Amino acid sequence: MIDLKFKQIVAIVTFCFLFSCKNTTGELSEIQGKQIPIDASIKENDSISEFISPYRNRINEVLDSTLAYAPKPFLLDDGKRNTSMGNLMADIVFEETAPIFKGRTGKELDFVVLNYGGVRSIISAGNVSARNAYEVMPFENYIVVVELNGSAVRKLIDFLTKATRKHPISGIQIVVDKSSGLESVDIQGKPFDETRNYYVATSDYLVQGGPSIGFFNEMISVTDTDYLLRNAIIDHFRKVDTLKAVVDDRFIQLDQ
Repeated sequence: MIDLKFKQIVAIVTFCFLFSCKNTTGELSEIQGKQIPIDASIKENDSISEFISPYRNRINEVLDSTLAYAPKPFLLDDGKRNTSMGNLMADIVFEETAPIFKGRTGKELDFVVLNYGGVRSIISAGNVSARNAYEVMPFENYIVVVELNGSAVRKLIDFLTKATRKHPISGIQIVVDKSSGLESVDIQGKPFDETRNYYVATSDYLVQGGPSIGFFNEMISVTDTDYLLRNAIIDHFRKVDTLKAVVDDRFIQLDQ
């Protein structure tokens, strides 16, 4: 009997508590919250720190192991129309993507276009590691190849010539006059042919953004490579002993 009364009391108290949290309609009437800053004032939990320590050490070991060497810094502001860092990125994408695209489709990659804002860091002179690749490309962007007709390529070239930022390119040469008017375009060493289609490697971010960020207003097809841009960078680092990239004539503006 005592046990039954106790259970009844618990049930009544529980009901009253739940009812007090709701308004008369039986719906939640208010939610309260507060911001809890995470800073140096929060003490480390020794047991958790000890548990993750071997994993953290292994990750740091992998990220910091030397993969290649940079004889000089690769920068994003060392050229008027193209930069050493942008050229390095675009050339890596071309070199690593072309055989994948050829193997899957039997077709040749024509050129590469990336966005200046997608290159998030320079590479300093000295040893180069996987951590540098994560600094340069912290996003989970994949390389894709878009098929564009000649008219769409013309619009893309027009966008690049008018852009104030130095968007990385590879496999294509653009020459503009002192007023940024187009002088000539060569793709794979041949004059641009507006009657044919071209295959352009880029990031899925630009494809998804499309016209909203100025790239790729029209696309005939898109081929996924299933290849993270960051992984392409790391793979390239592993293949070469010394990184090479300079400001060159792939995109130039004439003085006269």
